[in-house]
Amino acid sequence: MQNRLDEIFEQDKNPAKFAKSYSAYLAEILGKLDYEQIGKMIETVLDARERGAQIFFIGNGGSAATASHFANDISIGTRVSDKPFKAISLTDNVAVITAIGNDDGYEYIFTKQLQNFAKAGDVLVAISASGNSPNIIHTVNYARKEGLKVIGLTGFDGGKLRELSDIRIHVQTRKGEYGPVEDVHMFVDHLIGSYFNRAVKLS
Repeated sequence: MQNRLDEIFEQDKNPAKFAKSYSAYLAEILGKLDYEQIGKMIETVLDARERGAQIFFIGNGGSAATASHFANDISIGTRVSDKPFKAISLTDNVAVITAIGNDDGYEYIFTKQLQNFAKAGDVLVAISASGNSPNIIHTVNYARKEGLKVIGLTGFDGGKLRELSDIRIHVQTRKGEYGPVEDVHMFVDHLIGSYFNRAVKLS
């Protein structure tokens, strides 16, 4: 089955019209999000802040960049020091990732880091368009076993990550539509960051 972006391109290859149709498709996807699940993610991360728990972010490729961006927006972008969000992206230390990948295998690059830092009651945010990346699933299984709450941001059909997550923020698209899925994941990041920037002033 063709993905929607191929269909949009074939309908009209004019760049401006493609851009407009892409935007319309993105708006359609946004309208189908489960905003109750986004609300639950907000409540979970705020609760972690209250308890002094850590929030870990993981992802590969574009989702690794989203993980870094998310952790930055929550931990630094909120500008709170008295009771900070302890948000950490496990995608950022190249030396650690390559050491683990070389010594133990790529599927362990996040799990090994969690073993060093995580404790029961912490939160893991796993970001994956396919929901089936072996290193993501390996880490999620470890996190569940160790008593972490798992929030999954997925796309396509959700894959295994959608099934394993306690909170599921799913972007329903055809397989291979990485751009729209990652766009919406970043929308969720900025939505949540905007909420926190205001909510923490009241706490």
